[in-house]
Amino acid sequence: MRSFIPALATGVAIVAAAPATAQNVGIATSNPGTLFHNIGTAVANAANEEGLGATIQPSTSPNQYIPLVGSGGIEFGVANLQEVNYGLEGVEWFEGEPSEDLRVVGLIMPLVAAIFVREDSEFHSIADLEGERMVDGYTAQQTILPQLDAMYATVGLTRDDFEAVNVSSVVAGADAFIEGDVAGFYFAHGAGKVREADSAVGGLRALPIEASDENLALMQEHWPVAYFEELAQGEMPGVLEDAHFFAYPQLVFTHAGVDDEIVHEMARILHARTDVLADTFGPFARFDPETHLVGDTGVSEYHPGAIAYFEEAGLWQE
Repeated sequence: MRSFIPALATGVAIVAAAPATAQNVGIATSNPGTLFHNIGTAVANAANEEGLGATIQPSTSPNQYIPLVGSGGIEFGVANLQEVNYGLEGVEWFEGEPSEDLRVVGLIMPLVAAIFVREDSEFHSIADLEGERMVDGYTAQQTILPQLDAMYATVGLTRDDFEAVNVSSVVAGADAFIEGDVAGFYFAHGAGKVREADSAVGGLRALPIEASDENLALMQEHWPVAYFEELAQGEMPGVLEDAHFFAYPQLVFTHAGVDDEIVHEMARILHARTDVLADTFGPFARFDPETHLVGDTGVSEYHPGAIAYFEEAGLWQE
């Protein structure tokens, strides 16, 4: 276990033909090309393989669908832990609107993110980008701004040290980079959009962060559950040498009112069907259910159905 310091689209994407089942559930994700869309697709495929009929329902970002899950509007969602914690408490971009019924099903592999530039550019560190045109704003995805703040802080910079090019989302930011409007863009390693950008510009470079205690403290001032994750050379597009990157936990989450048996089954699927998860979305190869599923979640609580399964599987720790 890794410790750390602490309106939906109208179209519904059917992931796979589900076996006959008495129960069908929805899984909220962000839009195609994003990490959470890929993760939600993998979770839905695994659920369908096990007879729990599941469809994904995409929207622009977790900003939109975390409150929907919290109100019981859809059974499950995939997101990052920090943002679910904010939604639960009603702070930051959820200010004054707490979703107190949000519950954890299980933690999954970490989200590992970077600022990407062209491989043939003169930029080899985040500090090299000072004064350049960089993506900013993220009006539909407010979770990105504090993450940028966290990464810039490790080299003594702030967002004011760049020429801001406002975009609505990470996908829009990647598109601006592909079109040559910005020097770099923020995205999660492993996402399909990163591969698209890598191909479009003839190669990417992911800018690393020095894994020091000082930098960890600086990142956590802006993103409390942040930590470092090391990627090997060639493991992902843009990783040109062994390096450390900004990382934080992701999770499958639900609503307190979802039936215990359904959540128990979803927790079991996450534990048992890593083959389907990894076959659908390669970064799930980094997911170790024995060590990732149960961990420190800060203010968020596990759903009783998930706890029941983890107790049966010998994974639960108070």
